[in-house]
Amino acid sequence: MKKGIHPESYRPVAFKDMSNEEVFISRSTIATKETIDIDGVTYPLVKLEISSSSHPFYTGKTKLVDTAGRVDKFMSRYQNRVSKNKK
Repeated sequence: MKKGIHPESYRPVAFKDMSNEEVFISRSTIATKETIDIDGVTYPLVKLEISSSSHPFYTGKTKLVDTAGRVDKFMSRYQNRVSKNKK
């Protein structure tokens, strides 16, 4: 590795998957304002919408993650198209 291009401030950080509440600790340089206590130790907290513990590719389960209603909008438009084509 080249000298002087990598940050020196790596520290343990807690990452929390908000879809299933799972927390894991990894080293990172990310700046956060929130903290969490785990086993009496305070860690900086990063909230994730999806991680390997909830992603369908890794879990093998089909799960729709929709935060803005986009899936519902698509399904309603698609349903209208299918019903028009059948007539």
